[in-house]
Amino acid sequence: LSALDGIKADNDDETIGIQIVRDALSAPCYHIAENAGVQGDAVVKKVAAAKGNEGYNALTGVYEDLVKGMIIDPKKVTRSALENAASVASMFLTLEAAIAEIPKDPDPAEAAAAAAAMGGMGGMGGMM
Repeated sequence: LSALDGIKADNDDETIGIQIVRDALSAPCYHIAENAGVQGDAVVKKVAAAKGNEGYNALTGVYEDLVKGMIIDPKKVTRSALENAASVASMFLTLEAAIAEIPKDPDPAEAAAAAAAMGGMGGMGGMM
């Protein structure tokens, strides 16, 4: 995220674009933290201020060097995800129309049944 601080926007559209990329880059960290049962905003803030490869290990709840802990994705995976997102965004900018489904609020009973059907992630403490 700190790399975005050095980018100078020439207009309001670019400023908004930089903020969108900043939000998109912090979203995975936020959601991983929330899914681990901690406050995502606090984790994102601490990770953004961290130096080097330090980040949040959701399994242990500890901030550590994610490369040494073999937790972090290779750079190519992260770069590919960002390139694909930018490609989709640019495609939407050139479309004349797009069709989307209106989201509906899920039925709590259906959501609970779907969550139970997914099971857990093996190897994580407290999960099946």
